[in-house]
Amino acid sequence: MKKSNLHALIASLLVITFATTSAFAQQMRMDTYCNPINLDYTYMIYNSDKGISYRSGADPAVVEFRGEYYMFVTRSMGYWHSNDLQNWDFITPEKWYFQGSNAPAAHNYKDSVLYVTGDPSGQMSILYTDNPKKGDWKTVPSILNNLQDPNLFIDDDGKAYMFWGSSNVYPIRGKELDREKRFIAGPEKELFNLDSTKHGWERFGENHSDTKLGGYIEGPWLTKYNGKYYMQYAAPGTEFNVYGDGVYIADHPMGPYTYQKHNPVSYKPGGFMNGAGHGSTVLGPGNQYWHFSSMALSSNVNWERRLAIFPLGFDKDGIMYCDTRFGDYPHYAPTVQGEKGKFRGWMLLSYNKPVKVSSSVDDHKAANLTDENVKSFWLAEKNDDKQWVEIDLGKVSSVAAVQINYFDYKTDLYGRVPGLHHRYLMEGSVDGKSWITLVDRSNNYKDVPNDYVELESKKDVRYVRYKHISLATPNLAISDIRVFGNGSGAVPAQVKTVEMKRHKDGKDINIKWEKIAGIQGYNVLWGIAPDKLYSSWMVYGENSLLLKSLTAGQKYYFAIESFNENGVSKLSKIYEVQ
Repeated sequence: MKKSNLHALIASLLVITFATTSAFAQQMRMDTYCNPINLDYTYMIYNSDKGISYRSGADPAVVEFRGEYYMFVTRSMGYWHSNDLQNWDFITPEKWYFQGSNAPAAHNYKDSVLYVTGDPSGQMSILYTDNPKKGDWKTVPSILNNLQDPNLFIDDDGKAYMFWGSSNVYPIRGKELDREKRFIAGPEKELFNLDSTKHGWERFGENHSDTKLGGYIEGPWLTKYNGKYYMQYAAPGTEFNVYGDGVYIADHPMGPYTYQKHNPVSYKPGGFMNGAGHGSTVLGPGNQYWHFSSMALSSNVNWERRLAIFPLGFDKDGIMYCDTRFGDYPHYAPTVQGEKGKFRGWMLLSYNKPVKVSSSVDDHKAANLTDENVKSFWLAEKNDDKQWVEIDLGKVSSVAAVQINYFDYKTDLYGRVPGLHHRYLMEGSVDGKSWITLVDRSNNYKDVPNDYVELESKKDVRYVRYKHISLATPNLAISDIRVFGNGSGAVPAQVKTVEMKRHKDGKDINIKWEKIAGIQGYNVLWGIAPDKLYSSWMVYGENSLLLKSLTAGQKYYFAIESFNENGVSKLSKIYEVQ
């Protein structure tokens, strides 16, 4: 090789390395995160014979090990590592036994990470390693068979248990394991099942609307807190907006288990990204608990999913709860002391704002970019550096962060694909003529399909422009470009009139409230006590909701808040509903 060519190659590699490092450093400096988690999700190899290409991340099992975190995800051909629960790097392990691992289980025990994959039709082994960054996994020849959605739990006294379940017929079940005898299992015990005659949220279908099919109970995950055992489980179906995690509580890992009054625990049925089910709970930095869960995209196929992280806690009465209010807006990151997990207060500036684009194809039009619907998308005529998007925020606003959600349209990719990247610029302007740089991803060679970027400092602009550079997939398709910050206008008025009619079965309730001028939407909050309004449903535009998530025979409390790009109203009066 000529010396000049060698110098050119070295220079090129240095540019790419510096650019990638700079992009990573920019992410590391962020004090906020925004769901869905911005992972380099794996393209599924299933349905490849049908030409269906889609990314998916689901059923996250997250464990802490030596002060760092590892996340195992269904059919991902590896797993992710993080120092802070915010920035994740993919690990291709040295030895890996389950390329198609489904709904995995993981557990930190003493000086090893233990791993089990779901296999509903064969014999299974427990894997272990004391170096998960290297991934030199070894097998424990254990006697475990036919377990779907397993959960391995080893208690403080060293006793080991396996729980499992994924069915619309069979319950969550468990076995005690003998660690001294190759993890041979003891007798099987049924722990609990769905009860849709009482628990409205366990009913199948979008918005729990299907009354003919029974829901699925799946994905058990056991968390021990203050001597109590909290068995989390998912229902009613992973493809629905109402997919969530509930919890039963016991004094022993094998029960008996009692249904917690506040349920579901993790639940996000409204907004841009829906679903918060089949997850795991981990103790993060500063002794804050976090719940990781699956969100439904369900566009290319039903099983197209993304991952989310929500702060989780236990109140003074031992009630487990999860904060999903404004659950796909920016929140403080897990390492921000004193604020971790709290809503940042940055509002959505781009919702339903007018959009101009360089080109579009068929019904995949410009307006889809700001409609807060993850299943609709804009499709450009070409994937080249001549493509752009311009959003008019309506008036000068203070922009703090942006999120670009790319869409897989006829991607024709399968498995872990090297070289994937997203390169673009985000610019801002006060008058639509003079532009400043908001986000520079021109030298980004990382795969960032749900790219969330917090600006180093807020910028006052009216127009926001996306300038495409390159994308390592055949088509340029974007679901939504979401611009966060604060407008300069008035916060909407407080909701003062609310009407509620609970149905005879006790599981459904019609809620209607007065229309408030100048709003984007409302949050319906409810809970089992005035100071336990732990559940929320984001409603855009409408001033009514049929909520089908209640437990029959149980008293509830409700309140409404309105919001727009300027902020959030005062909470309405809290209403008691028998």
